[in-house]
Amino acid sequence: MGAYGSNLDDILAEDMHHWYNKFMRESPSGLITLFELKAMLGLTGMTEEASSYVDQVFYTFDMDGDGYIDFVEYIAAVSLLLKGEINQKLKWYFKLFDQDGNGKIDKDEMETIFKAIQDITRSYDVPPQDIVNLIYERVDVNGEGELTLEEFISGAKEHPDIMEMLTKMMDLTNVLVIIVQGRRKSV
Repeated sequence: MGAYGSNLDDILAEDMHHWYNKFMRESPSGLITLFELKAMLGLTGMTEEASSYVDQVFYTFDMDGDGYIDFVEYIAAVSLLLKGEINQKLKWYFKLFDQDGNGKIDKDEMETIFKAIQDITRSYDVPPQDIVNLIYERVDVNGEGELTLEEFISGAKEHPDIMEMLTKMMDLTNVLVIIVQGRRKSV
């Protein structure tokens, strides 16, 4: 959690009334569009991959597929990110990686998400291709070049270093802090 720990403690202590008021201040219509989410987080001038990642995050939280995040979806997303069990988080990661929705993650899908994360975080410590190759070497036991949900979850749990890497890279704590604090970046 790093520098966001104390902020997260504050977030966890908030009550539902506060969350609802904050949501309605940010989006008086009661719905958040993809455009509004990007504006709220100050995400402008992103690479195509980074923009695609934000789109994918939005669509995984838009559970009913109506093109909006409503208050229930918003609270579900916040709850998952803050208090979700490891299996829930891994299922969400899988859904995020599975861009075409075919129930399998291929190397290109995973690499695209990791590139996007690096573009957003501006952290380029390890090339995305190296991360993907490591994950597939250790987790793709059948050598098919695709991971099913079961392979992904069991592989992540069997390899603590992969689990730690996924958790660190997929951490959206900074996004929640921006939402909670109402901070908008102007770029």
